[in-house]
Amino acid sequence: MSGSRPAGTVIKHGRQPRHSAWSTLLRGVAVVLAVVLASGASVAVWAVWDITSNVNSNAIDISRPDSTELPPVPNIDAFEGGFNLLVVGADNDPAQGNAFGEREVTLNDVNMLLHVSEDHSTAVVVSFPRDLLIPHPTCTDPETGETHEARRLLQLNAAFERGGLACVVATVSDLTGLDIEYAAQMSFGSVVQMTDAVGGVPVCLSGPIKDPLSGLDLPAGTSVISGATALAFLRNRHGVGDGSDLARIANQQQYISSLIRKIKSDDTLTDVTKLYSLARVASEHVYLSTSLTNPTQMVAMARTFQTIDLDKLNLIQYPVMYDPDNPNRVIPLQDLADELFERIAADQPFLPDPTAEREGVEQNPDAPAPTTAPTTPPSTPPSTPSTAPGTTPGSTPGTTPGATPAPTPTTDVIEGLQGQTALDETCSVAN
Repeated sequence: MSGSRPAGTVIKHGRQPRHSAWSTLLRGVAVVLAVVLASGASVAVWAVWDITSNVNSNAIDISRPDSTELPPVPNIDAFEGGFNLLVVGADNDPAQGNAFGEREVTLNDVNMLLHVSEDHSTAVVVSFPRDLLIPHPTCTDPETGETHEARRLLQLNAAFERGGLACVVATVSDLTGLDIEYAAQMSFGSVVQMTDAVGGVPVCLSGPIKDPLSGLDLPAGTSVISGATALAFLRNRHGVGDGSDLARIANQQQYISSLIRKIKSDDTLTDVTKLYSLARVASEHVYLSTSLTNPTQMVAMARTFQTIDLDKLNLIQYPVMYDPDNPNRVIPLQDLADELFERIAADQPFLPDPTAEREGVEQNPDAPAPTTAPTTPPSTPPSTPSTAPGTTPGSTPGTTPGATPAPTPTTDVIEGLQGQTALDETCSVAN
């Protein structure tokens, strides 16, 4: 594309007001956490009833006028098929308060799409940059009834202002081509309580970070963070990498990979006190779509994670490039994005490119090497090749005419795709 930056060029976003920079993945992770953690133990009937009351009082309808009926609530023992869940972190929603400043509008600054495959063998979490310029559909404001006409190009984080959670769902659904059945809206109120409920999360820093804008002050090495410190870590932008929003996404992916590893551990999954505490906090601080108001639904969805290995759970950044017309915005790398969502829609396994440069994180030197791409085995056992690898018979002197070429191994890596698996351990790079 004309005006695009060469490969490896850092994408920076324009500086925004301090209170908009939190972009905390934990707001998004909280629902995923509640779902996953609930899978480790049975929830008492009285607790389920209590949680249901809280959730139903805050439920949001995300259905579109032309949508089909909501999926039925499954039995607690099973969830049939895959699902898509959009988690939205809204800045300046009514629950935020004044501690982080004020805004005239509410923006969806965090947008994470969780996809679980049909056979529950793989999952992917795609993070969408808030400054991504994309088309927006027609949306209706649920509070005022005002209809906002479709827009050819607008920042992703403007969707909430145009029509609340349902508009964000419609916008991401149109962008990805995926039907999104479930959604959750979160704000600052859940961050401290949710991290306290899981007992903190280990994070790694390559050097000390002291960022007065987010309030983060951590030494080099590994620290277990919770509460307000976790919020500061996930809001932090200027203290990590090159200070860009994309560096912050990579930083947040480091956090959630560590979080997933912890909640998949036996100690966490069998701690009934933590499970109920987390579910209760989520029910009080999370606005769920009407398709998610039954705790049985969440528990059944949670059980799908029990069969997903850490190296089969990808944390991906939506593919973007620098906008040649505005250095503070990004636009889709369309071919790469199309390949990504074709794989997701077809439940085809894939891995991010381990050679793709990610600003803001590096491999943890004390951890195992990054996940390598598995090769697809040939349909028949390979024999000693009669031709040089990558050649055809007759193309190289000395080969046997008519010989069958050696099978060429294929890989699940999507070249240029940035991200990591939940198994990969990284460290945040201080700015």
